[in-house]
Amino acid sequence: MPRTVKRKDHPLSMRLPEIDIAIIDRAAILRGRSRTDFVREAAVRAAEDVVMETAPIRMSRAGFKAFMAALSAPAHVVPEMVELFRRPARQ
Repeated sequence: MPRTVKRKDHPLSMRLPEIDIAIIDRAAILRGRSRTDFVREAAVRAAEDVVMETAPIRMSRAGFKAFMAALSAPAHVVPEMVELFRRPARQ
């Protein structure tokens, strides 16, 4: 009896204007990725952002108190950040 193999990938088809394809291709080339990999990564990243924006954050009372204390505390110098901002910007 033949075994069926369950597909792990699902096709996704889009119709895009030529100008959109051109910019996607240019960006994909700059990243050294295929068009498919570039678009998949960008779409998944955008989807994750939306999900994270709408997901409620839950924590205990003690956790919330510690979180608020950290936000309310005076800022402190992070030497690595100071060094980073002292470097000249890349051209």
